[in-house]
Amino acid sequence: MAEMELVIKNARIEDEKPLVDIGVSEGKIAEIGSGLRGKNTIDVKGDVVVPTFIESHIHLDKALLERVKPNVEGTLAGAIKITGELKKGFQYDEVLKRSIQVMDMLVAHGTTVVRAHPDTDPLGGLTGFKVMLELKKRYKGVVDLQVVAFPQEGIIKLPGAFEIIEEAMELGADVVGGCPYNENNYEDTKKHIDKMFDLAKKYNKDLDFHADFGDNPDDLRYRSIDYTIEKTEREGFQGRVTVGHMTSLSSIEPELLADTIKRMAHARINIVPLPATDMYLSGRGDKNRVRRGVINPKPFIAGGVNVAFSSNNIRNAFTPFGRGDLLMIGSLFEHAAQLGSISDQKLLLDMITKNAAKLQGIDKTYGLQKGKNADFNVLGTKLLSDVFLDVPVRKYVVKRGKIVYKSELVETRNW
Repeated sequence: MAEMELVIKNARIEDEKPLVDIGVSEGKIAEIGSGLRGKNTIDVKGDVVVPTFIESHIHLDKALLERVKPNVEGTLAGAIKITGELKKGFQYDEVLKRSIQVMDMLVAHGTTVVRAHPDTDPLGGLTGFKVMLELKKRYKGVVDLQVVAFPQEGIIKLPGAFEIIEEAMELGADVVGGCPYNENNYEDTKKHIDKMFDLAKKYNKDLDFHADFGDNPDDLRYRSIDYTIEKTEREGFQGRVTVGHMTSLSSIEPELLADTIKRMAHARINIVPLPATDMYLSGRGDKNRVRRGVINPKPFIAGGVNVAFSSNNIRNAFTPFGRGDLLMIGSLFEHAAQLGSISDQKLLLDMITKNAAKLQGIDKTYGLQKGKNADFNVLGTKLLSDVFLDVPVRKYVVKRGKIVYKSELVETRNW
């Protein structure tokens, strides 16, 4: 057998099967087996190896602003107001500096595929969006970055908002964003969705909505999923629409939830709960029986809906926590959604790997299989089912067969 460029020896890629060697050549996984030889060989002695983690929904441009101006009241309205004020003063170099800090956090925690949602609106202009385009070039070979043109402030209620989104599409946005809940009434919410579908058709791009982010599903602005399903099927966009947040789905009756899941699955709409933000901002008006605001992913997955989860915001008015670590978010998620079994741990790992890859349309080149891109992490733990329990050190982060991060931390042994 030919010598390969890199071989990871004695890797745990499945809990119930023997350890394997992973051979890499020309940025691809060339072989998975035993007795492989390589120019560079790393014996990981039974450590877990998983595909690279995927952030499906993150705001790099708004990160690390909590100490600039905190959201004292802790509400969604407060976060939008404070961030809107800050965006008016955004300077390219300053946004770039903060965004680079977060990108480096992500890589150090094993994430090398990212879908970023920069605010693209009349308040912040195209500053954040253009920073993302720069990051896409700077991190080529280290991070695969998709950029969403995202109208945080709404479209219908804000003059000039649609024109800025269209300009971003002309500049090279990868995905059409949307924020239909941030309109003045339900009719405008539907118009918002219509306009975003029009753009997606014009530029042949997928859609990714911030949607139904509220505690009151009786306000139809926070129940836009029904119209989104209708539009997806009418326009032939099955499998090309993602909805993030969806906290209102945690507040509806079981019968309505089951029906919604069935229709989402039929339209092949992806869903991305954002546990840190959703928990932090939800239920602020509840005096008792305070809602978590985080959906339980299990009935969605059982019903055939593709589910990922992501960080959303890091240390700003929307979420004053975080360090760009999806395993930490997953640990929070398993507590909030009561995901405690060994099968639940596998489900969580799928959500930030293969499910997220399907959402981003990269599943044909992604994963620990021969011929796929050599994008993977070596973790300081011995079982895949312990990944979210241990939140282990990322010992090595490999991108296209090259080590892009190596931990200098001393590994804490398993209990």
